[in-house]
This record gives sequence, C-alpha cells and structure tokens, in this order.
Amino acid sequence: MEFIEQWAWVGWVALIALFLAIEIMSGELTFLMLGLGSTAGMIAAFADAPLWLQVIIAAVAAVAFLLLLRPPLLRRLRKGSDPQKFNVAALVGRRGVVTETVTALSGRVKLVNGDSWSARVREGADLPPQTPIVVESIQGATAIVAPAPTPAQEA
Repeated sequence: MEFIEQWAWVGWVALIALFLAIEIMSGELTFLMLGLGSTAGMIAAFADAPLWLQVIIAAVAAVAFLLLLRPPLLRRLRKGSDPQKFNVAALVGRRGVVTETVTALSGRVKLVNGDSWSARVREGADLPPQTPIVVESIQGATAIVAPAPTPAQEA
C-alpha cells in the first residue's frame, strides 16, 4: 500500500491527461473540471496525504469546480456568439419582387439584396410580376414566397 501512495501522483497525471483528451473532443468543460479536481488530488499526493484523502480532495474539488466554475465559464463562452444568420437562413423574412409569375410549380423573384431566385408559392393564388413578396423558407435552390404584407396589414 505504501508503494501505491508513494506513486499515486503518476495515476493522477494519467487521469488529468485522460480528462483533458476527452475535453478536447467534447468542449463542454465538464472533463476540464474533472481534470482540475484530479490536479487537486495530485497536489494532495505531493503533500503526502493518504490515498483515501487524495480521492476525497479530488472529488470535492471536481464537484466544486463543476458547480461553481463551469456555469459562469459556459455563459461567458456563449455570450459572444454571433446572433446574425448566414447563408440561406439569412434569406428567410427578406423581401423582394416577382420578376416572372410565381406559381405553385415555378417562378422567379429578385430579393432586395439583388439576388435572383427560382421561387414557388406554398399556397394561394399565383403572383404576377412586380408583386412584393417575402421569403417564407428555402427548399434546396428554391425560395418559398408569399405576398408581402402591406403597411396597413403590418400595423
């Protein structure tokens, strides 16, 4: 038993390396907190604490890190995420005008950003050229459009 307690720090280093490798793949900071708890256990091993005390110190530290440090770190990491939409998601809600009659099967529209898209109406009547539209969704390379509400309808 004395041999195990004397070399326990090697086990803690192995656990730290394992937890950090898993954290690199997961990115949720859970295994980082477990690695920090293992670091506390390793420090206890260097201080010649008995093995049972090293395990308790590591467990308490890991739980404390998980409960106290992880939540604010996750909030801080996610705080800077860009809420702006990109690619086709940015087109939903964009306005435009019909350039070729839009039916349930075909048509073309020009959006306010200058893009020209093949288009269809999901339901309702065909839309003749020069009708203001709004993009409801994108399905493949086709914009699903609806007539744009007039200012009186929006109010």
